Amino acid sequence: MDDFFKEKGYIPALHPGEKEIYPEVHGFERRQPVAVTLGTSYDLWCLAQLANELGIKADYELFMKQSFNYRNLFNEQTKFFHPKDEKGNFIMPFDYVFAGGQGAREYYGENNAWIYRWDVQHNIPDLINLMGGNQLFVQYLDEMFQQPLGRSKFDFYAQLPDHTGNVGQFSMANEPALHIPYLYNYAGQPWMTQKRIHKLIGEWFRNDLMGVPGDEDGGGMSAFVVFSQMGFYPVTPGLASYSIGSPFFRKTTLSLPNGKSFVIIGKNASAKNKYIQSATLNGKPLNSTELKHADILKGGTLEFILGDKANKNWAN
Repeated sequence: MDDFFKEKGYIPALHPGEKEIYPEVHGFERRQPVAVTLGTSYDLWCLAQLANELGIKADYELFMKQSFNYRNLFNEQTKFFHPKDEKGNFIMPFDYVFAGGQGAREYYGENNAWIYRWDVQHNIPDLINLMGGNQLFVQYLDEMFQQPLGRSKFDFYAQLPDHTGNVGQFSMANEPALHIPYLYNYAGQPWMTQKRIHKLIGEWFRNDLMGVPGDEDGGGMSAFVVFSQMGFYPVTPGLASYSIGSPFFRKTTLSLPNGKSFVIIGKNASAKNKYIQSATLNGKPLNSTELKHADILKGGTLEFILGDKANKNWAN
């Protein structure tokens, strides 16, 4: 299967009822061909960044080329990442909610196609282009948050027990979904990221018995909450920058290892006042949803003026 991936650029899927031929594939975990293809595409991008830092140009160019392998499973007709068989044919017919058996593992991994539709953190501009541009990209994001489960909760969670914390088909409880609310930033609607982040954290991370929406694997969900409440999140690990959301607190201070401090001010911050009206970094206007890690390490102050109505001109 590794050789097939290197030659064809994707992990092949089995048709329903087709027997596994690779002894390395775990009987319960299955191939997870779409999830593995997308995840490996990101891994290859990470290797490219390392090669670039080391000055190994040939490896950088090879791994960057392979980091586009996610394109090999993109279905132009449906705008989903869709499993293909060894001959290069899409598995048909196909249900983007329930196909793949227990945990969708025959095609995806714990989450269904609606979550893996966005699993290209390393090249979001290209994903936007594949989906037809900013307007359609935002439309598809909105549809995910509005799409019903399709069956009763009992039947849905019997098949997809890890796909919890649902808002439509979005899952707040699993790592492949954590970056998704920030994707509006990349398509020109940062106010929607600000709205989604506050709504999701308010609903799913409350200070009561329902305050953990799923499995806290390795601190992933806690990291999402801590970063998001400060006001930003590392959408693309491997890039030394963060995507700005909306701060929950009126003042947050980061004590840095170099002895400096980075202060985040959320003026008027409250559950109601979640929309960024304006922002400054060390007194200079900031009109971008990107916060560079280098600017944090320098120390200083990031100040947001917040209000109860979206400012659609900020960072757009």
